[in-house]
Amino acid sequence: MKETPIPQRPPPTKLALNCFAPEGGELPLPKEVTSPALKAIKGAHTIVWAAFAGCILAIPVATWRSQDRVAGWLTAIVAGEVAVLVLNRWRCPLTSVAARYTDDRRDNFDIYLPEWLAKHNTLIFGALYLAGIAFALARWARAPN
Repeated sequence: MKETPIPQRPPPTKLALNCFAPEGGELPLPKEVTSPALKAIKGAHTIVWAAFAGCILAIPVATWRSQDRVAGWLTAIVAGEVAVLVLNRWRCPLTSVAARYTDDRRDNFDIYLPEWLAKHNTLIFGALYLAGIAFALARWARAPN
């Protein structure tokens, strides 16, 4: 029995989008479709975000395991990131770089995160960071000398 190949739908092209352009005009592809630079920035931003989120989540774990030096380093690493954010008016420097490559300004235009998480990222991870520090300080204060 001979199999017939399933036709694949081609990606949108300028020609396909131009049917919506004014007569004689041309619609450019959205920057999101054409910009490998934006994809690279979003990828890098996501990796950096994951590293800092991991540090924040690891602070209470290291504290619980009595790895005080590790918890201290993790706290200091995140404090460095907080300093960068404060110096940039609570905006990641990669957000400004990504903004050069798109007109999109949704909360997640510059990172591969769900929009709800990107929108509430500072609140969620700020609270977790402060809770982790409070937990570490409480454990250190109770530790026998």
